[in-house]
Amino acid sequence: MALIYCVANQKGGVGKTTTVVNVGDYLTMRGHNVLVVDVDPQANATSSLGMREKERSASAHPAPTIYEVLVSEQPIGQAIRTTRRPRLHVVPSTPALAGAEVELVGLTGRETRLRRALTSILQYYDYVLIDTPPSLGLLTINALTASRDGVIIPVQCEYLALEGLSHLLHTIDLVRQRLNPQLKIAGVVLTMYDGRTRLSQEVVQEVKKFFRAGEVFQTIVPRNVRLSEAPSFGETIFTYSPESTGAMAYAALAEELLARAKQPVRERGVR
Repeated sequence: MALIYCVANQKGGVGKTTTVVNVGDYLTMRGHNVLVVDVDPQANATSSLGMREKERSASAHPAPTIYEVLVSEQPIGQAIRTTRRPRLHVVPSTPALAGAEVELVGLTGRETRLRRALTSILQYYDYVLIDTPPSLGLLTINALTASRDGVIIPVQCEYLALEGLSHLLHTIDLVRQRLNPQLKIAGVVLTMYDGRTRLSQEVVQEVKKFFRAGEVFQTIVPRNVRLSEAPSFGETIFTYSPESTGAMAYAALAEELLARAKQPVRERGVR
């Protein structure tokens, strides 16, 4: 059965989507079957993997997205799309998901809809990576509830990096107590590090003091222009600039995750 992680932080621009798509792509390069689930209405993970909303809208019969899966309970298997990587699939998001926070409030099992939806396809994947919006609303709660193997928290090496993290950790505790007893911090990843500045170095030290020993990944992702450029071409860093420092950092980060997860390579082909 697949290992399920979400990547969460209510602060925007900390590298959640970048982490999801690049770690996901690297895992496929290591022989794993990976599903990316995009529950962010901004749909950045969707577009980063080469899928554009205007192309979907132009179709006479557009395939369902994560919106239909969560709100209308359409089978998630019908929403899965292929990408340029044979082993990397995605459940795309759509701007319509922005209204789901309100629509879900009155629905039965509103916090567990994603977890229930995923059960039908877990046997086809080794890893499921969930990209979350910059909020702690019902979409993020659904992601945390579904993530039985943990949450990965990106922290940007910038001023006020730790601001708001206590709220995230409190939310994680509440989800663990009420909805997902298995939920844990799978790792904290420091992103957008600039070794030339004292600020970045100070943030690294603060984060390591803030979290328990072993919770912070050793790999630190540097600020790298190639990481910023790749999504505009619908590519990951490994297809856009595989020799860049950003690619090397995400390869190292994914190897750390593999070492912690110890998930064997699946013998059969992807779904």
